[in-house]
Amino acid sequence: MFRTHTCGQLRLENKNETVTLAGWVQTVRKFGSITFVDLRDRYGITQLLFAESLNASLEANPLGREYVLQVSGTVNERSNKNTNIPTGEIELAVSSFTILNKSAVPPFTIQDDTDGGDDLRMKYRYLDLRRNAVKKNLELRYAVGRSTRNYLHENNFMDIETPFLIKSTPEGARDFVVPSRMNAGQFYALPQSPQTFKQLLMVSGYDRYYQIVKCFRDEDLRADRQPEFTQIDCEMCFVEQEDILQTFEGLVKRIFKDVKGIEYTEKVERMTWENAMWTYGNDKPDIRFEIKLCNLKFPSHTFPDRKDISSLVSGTGFNVFDDAESVIAIAAPGCSEYTRKQTDELTEWVKRPQVGMKGLVFIKCNIDGTYKSSVDKFYNTERLKAIADAANAKAGDLILIVAGPEERTRKAASDLRMYMGTTLGLRKADDYKLLWVLDFPLFEYAEEENRWVARHHPFTSPKPDDIGNMINNNPVIENAAEYLKHPYANIKANAYDMVLNGNEIGGGSIRIYQKELQEKMFAALGMDAREQQHKFGFLLGAFEYGAPPHGGIAFGFDRLCSILGGSESIRDFIAFPKNNSGRDVMIDAPSTIDEKQFEELQIKLNLHS
Repeated sequence: MFRTHTCGQLRLENKNETVTLAGWVQTVRKFGSITFVDLRDRYGITQLLFAESLNASLEANPLGREYVLQVSGTVNERSNKNTNIPTGEIELAVSSFTILNKSAVPPFTIQDDTDGGDDLRMKYRYLDLRRNAVKKNLELRYAVGRSTRNYLHENNFMDIETPFLIKSTPEGARDFVVPSRMNAGQFYALPQSPQTFKQLLMVSGYDRYYQIVKCFRDEDLRADRQPEFTQIDCEMCFVEQEDILQTFEGLVKRIFKDVKGIEYTEKVERMTWENAMWTYGNDKPDIRFEIKLCNLKFPSHTFPDRKDISSLVSGTGFNVFDDAESVIAIAAPGCSEYTRKQTDELTEWVKRPQVGMKGLVFIKCNIDGTYKSSVDKFYNTERLKAIADAANAKAGDLILIVAGPEERTRKAASDLRMYMGTTLGLRKADDYKLLWVLDFPLFEYAEEENRWVARHHPFTSPKPDDIGNMINNNPVIENAAEYLKHPYANIKANAYDMVLNGNEIGGGSIRIYQKELQEKMFAALGMDAREQQHKFGFLLGAFEYGAPPHGGIAFGFDRLCSILGGSESIRDFIAFPKNNSGRDVMIDAPSTIDEKQFEELQIKLNLHS
């Protein structure tokens, strides 16, 4: 056998045992006539001691970094113990060794504090995967998957595979398409999710389904987005929304316990989509810290039931506020002592293209009860105090105010809140807070297309009371600014998102299961009967054969792993990720194909300049 133990297995209780190890050479250190080698495998590192008697063999067969080595010898107690590693109390006194394979000099050091940049490490990803930091990420990913499977199995879910070669039904992100050689001129698509298949499984009577499954979307990339990604995909029938929420709160709490050793005993807070947008400026708020938005001015049709307090900021001659559609403030705790340099830096931060504001107004709530503002010329102390009271600011706080168009300003205020939360140390990586966001809009208005689209997907059920407001067409709105007054704007979906620390980790809905309502939903999105049959005739047909009420959820597996691992990027938790251009630089993909393959597919390439 190649080894009797792994490099992370031996302890002091193995003293005087004769063992065989195999692994990769991490380091070689010569001290006079003896040589120390750190031997590494997936499980850990063991120090090897090559005594003087092996010098001749080492000179004839010198060891280098990343050589694959097999050694036999006796386990000894180390005189200089290393308490930083589990095997640090022992070393292996080598009696014989075999070089199983030599290695070229690696292009970067294979250790946690590597000298390799992202591009270099991605090119040699098979070497990067040897690093302990990367190994820990993949071990965490495996642990999350194992915990998920165990929980779902215990709750009667069945793991059922669905196809990867399906029909293209472009709704939302672009499909990746695959040409069919046997059906010339026709194409498969790679699934953006198994949505329709899991609904068909409910029709088939498999009442609890799940997959940890690959999904594909041809969209621009960023830290938390890859062209291929993994979902924990689940569906249940004969359930209502509450059944889904309870079941999958249980899943995430189980993952916390199994993977992080955390007993999450808090009740998971619930919040409507409207409250999330009003209070935090986005639909996936980080509720670990208390900073909230103060809506000093807002369009009445956006939040028709909210109290108008615009008189606090209007009518003073300060045109930035007078002319703005929205004025939103946050109170940064304990920041009234910020210097001019610090407030200038915040102003430049909100002016960045990613945020899109023209400037920032601040009000210092001084400890002595006075107020100092960048707009003192327009606002007296009484007004400043009224604004501070509205923002729930306390003595010592710094009020930061942005103003402009509603959508951009709300996003900017949300981004500023998150930035201050990070700056003030209020977003601790080891602090976890779950939240359900409920009652999303069923539709959203696509301004560039001047039409309504499904916010979640076209299989999401509306709230029962809103079904009557669905119109069987998708009329063009003559004045885009008036879209919020359209009946579609107020239809609520039977949808829910689970949020963890300001990240959406899962989303789902109660589905439409009656053929007539599904046709009505498609029609509301502008699909005529012919298009409905072409794209989704199989689903409409299935609904004629006793479809049960059903609903489900999908978790972003990669994203959940990255949050639990304390990383901003899902790439750190994927064995072979793509770069920001969607390329695998290790295997150089995507790439061209042979002319013969084009001929077999009966496809002619025509690249437009």
